[in-house]
Amino acid sequence: MRLTDEHKQIQDTVTQFVAREMDPYADEWEAEGKFPAHALFKKMGDLGLLGIAKPEAYGGLGLDYSYQIIFSEAIGATRAAGASMAIGVQTDMATPALAKFGSDELREQFLAPAIAGDMVCSIAVSEPHAGSDVAAIRTTARTDGDDYVINGSKMWITTSTQADYLCLLANTSDGPAHTNKSLIVVPTDTKGFSTSKPLDKLGMRDSDTAQVFLEDVRVPRRFTIGDPGAGFAYQMMQFQEERLFAAAGNLRAMERCIELTAEYARERKTFGKSILDNQVVQFRLAELQTEIESLRALTYSAVEDYVAGDDVTTKASMCKLKGGRLLREVTDSCLQYWGGMGFMWDNPVARAYRDGRLSSIGGGADEVMLGIIVKRMGLGGGR
Repeated sequence: MRLTDEHKQIQDTVTQFVAREMDPYADEWEAEGKFPAHALFKKMGDLGLLGIAKPEAYGGLGLDYSYQIIFSEAIGATRAAGASMAIGVQTDMATPALAKFGSDELREQFLAPAIAGDMVCSIAVSEPHAGSDVAAIRTTARTDGDDYVINGSKMWITTSTQADYLCLLANTSDGPAHTNKSLIVVPTDTKGFSTSKPLDKLGMRDSDTAQVFLEDVRVPRRFTIGDPGAGFAYQMMQFQEERLFAAAGNLRAMERCIELTAEYARERKTFGKSILDNQVVQFRLAELQTEIESLRALTYSAVEDYVAGDDVTTKASMCKLKGGRLLREVTDSCLQYWGGMGFMWDNPVARAYRDGRLSSIGGGADEVMLGIIVKRMGLGGGR
């Protein structure tokens, strides 16, 4: 995938935004356990950054997904990894199905404000007993006249304490697990909706994450995204953009770890020479940079196929798997060259080490990605 001048303009705009509006506040947000989602998203909306690949009719730029992935790569360079993830929730996880399948009325009411940065949205799929196993969710939306009455709970919901609405997956019938679910827009000011206190997480601590509770939450059935019963299929489609975002968003984060480590290793001296003067260190950093570039090539290839309308389930799963594992490898390897300083809580590579661990869990664990790839290879062992 070759970058055009328009790709580079988006890249430059996002890079400048990160330097001006995110990185200076990363430590403050980390300490507070949240970032100001409404204020930050409004600034992004004013720049047109929240709807790059969304329809122009609802305030988006109407560009193809290759421009969105360049945005994802650039926003991933920030020191505020949790905020970057939450931005991805808004652009690549909670709104793709709404943009593609939502009614005009629903898109006008909820998609347009999300693109403008006037509303914050969350994706609500995982439950305490059902993370990667989406078919096992228990939350129900019972039909009552023209409404749904929703009961259940959702777990690990990013930005849920600040969200204006959720894109929520619920069981809307008693049919088979893959055809009885619907995606429903649920405004968070609806009676019966509540959240826990923010969860105390290992990493991504600048992003608020909570458990969501729904007790007889009543919303109009017209808030259903697309066809009732098609929610599982829609969510699987949304996962493709989520997994590509995750892979692209890790690229610059990993490169930043290498850059910081090389800078520190050049200054740190042991036994009369700098750490970076050791060929084994040079070779390891070069090897890691090569792996990052390989992941970038795979991700760009998947995006090209996605833009062309191809099924990218296999490649997106590979990108997600490789991205999570490589981020763990890069941060662990780089941390080692910092010595004792790398074990300090406020060390930038230590923070990346903590933040990056989520990449092999959220959005489909490594084992789920492997299962998808195995199935696509025809190696399912009779399953």
